[in-house]
Amino acid sequence: MELWTEIKISVNASDIDKASDIANVVVPYGIYIEDYRSLEQEVEEIAHIDLIDEDLLKKDRNKAFVHIYLEPDVQPSEAVAFLSERYNAEGIEHSIELLDCAEEDWRNNWKKYFNPIPVGEKLLIRPSWRDDYDAGKRKVLSIDPGLAFGTGGHETTRLCLEMCEKYLKEGDSVLDVGCGSGILGIATLLLGAKNAVGVDIDATAVRTAKENAEINGVDDRFTAICGNFTEKVEGKYDIVLANIVADAIMFLSEGIKDFMKDDAVYVMSGIIDTRAEEVKASVSRYFDIIEEHLENGWVCFAAKAKV
Repeated sequence: MELWTEIKISVNASDIDKASDIANVVVPYGIYIEDYRSLEQEVEEIAHIDLIDEDLLKKDRNKAFVHIYLEPDVQPSEAVAFLSERYNAEGIEHSIELLDCAEEDWRNNWKKYFNPIPVGEKLLIRPSWRDDYDAGKRKVLSIDPGLAFGTGGHETTRLCLEMCEKYLKEGDSVLDVGCGSGILGIATLLLGAKNAVGVDIDATAVRTAKENAEINGVDDRFTAICGNFTEKVEGKYDIVLANIVADAIMFLSEGIKDFMKDDAVYVMSGIIDTRAEEVKASVSRYFDIIEEHLENGWVCFAAKAKV
């Protein structure tokens, strides 16, 4: 059996968000985060129980960990050098440990750290293997991200979902560019959209999105396309979502209007706050920004095409 390499990065808990964002540059999948600062509160809010494993209660709340997994044929030295350089540049105190890990172990290890997450007023994002939750009146979105980005835990995804909840109308059509696990498009269908199209350049993401649509019983209304940006997309949509990186959003915004109905809303996320003004200036050549949200260093814009 070939062994994967686990890179275990220890940082101060206050730096975990920035540290995990930097780690995502190294590998956009095969990552999980250990952060126990809000353990009791999160368990109480989601599961409405106060019984927590003793081993978890003993965890150091001042430390947090990023776990990255590299395939057997990938040398970890380059990744470690990159991480150390970036962390030092950002002033993040850290230590890095290399471990051997069987593939089936890392594919399952991260699952225990992915909890049900309430989002906005109407959704609960539930890992497909977790049954210990109380959804109340929320719609339950069951998700298995596999190797694709998008669990609902990251600010960029949550901000997008909250914007969807606000601007989506019953019967809308939705386009999600860079769909990852399919979480955004599937969520809109649960919230009342008529149909949704998700497109991603990564074939693994497209396959995962299709599987998640099936898990949620919306596969008859969800279409997943493997392609670059909108090259294989047809039609016009009421809501267009782009939870990608700043440069991709600026590139996409020049032509995305061709896929939007007259009063459509364009929701953009994945924008780090240090580039927010640059993205806003670029997008504003074609769109009027109607709302913006900032959370933990990430920005989400909602916009409509200039008349």
